[in-house]
Amino acid sequence: MLKPIITDHPLIQHKLTLIRDKNTPSKEFRELVSEIAMLMCYEATRDLPLKEIEIETPMTVTKAKVISGRKLAFVPILRAGLGMCEGMLALVPAAKVGHIGMYRDPVTHTPHEYYCKLPADIEERDVILLDPMLATGGSAIDAVNALKKRSPRSIKFVCIIAAPEGIEALQAAHPDVQIYAAAQDERLNENKYILPGLGDAGDRIFGTK
Repeated sequence: MLKPIITDHPLIQHKLTLIRDKNTPSKEFRELVSEIAMLMCYEATRDLPLKEIEIETPMTVTKAKVISGRKLAFVPILRAGLGMCEGMLALVPAAKVGHIGMYRDPVTHTPHEYYCKLPADIEERDVILLDPMLATGGSAIDAVNALKKRSPRSIKFVCIIAAPEGIEALQAAHPDVQIYAAAQDERLNENKYILPGLGDAGDRIFGTK
């Protein structure tokens, strides 16, 4: 089982405080989520393999390193995951993007898939699955199940805030999926929202509440 990686960089922690604040408006919230995602992309792609090539600088010929042929796909879980996608693409513009649509039953809190569209060559790609919140873990587990049916090379899960219950559930269901989070919070409340959390990420990103 892979230990979760908490990306506690000072810039991430500063921006995380701002998105937790209930007074942060949607425009600023959306920008901050994208910025946090971009910073987390740096950590999530740390293990990309490199190869050495020969180039000519203005001064001389030298050897330098480039990424060695690994193809990436970013797959946001709709709808809140969309808020993280732009930041990721800012660092890896050549990555392809897929989408998995999930909604949570307001009574049972269980996830239901309603949409799945992935790159045609997904089996050749390393997938980074995106969702700002890892609460119960249900949506993440179902999204990984949907991805594994298409046999990508690997899957990582990147979120901003994770609950211990969600981490435990995702690890139990998919111990091969590395989890990246900016913070591990205290617990879930009776409505399965993360405490202290930041409320409903989708509503705050899109200004729907």
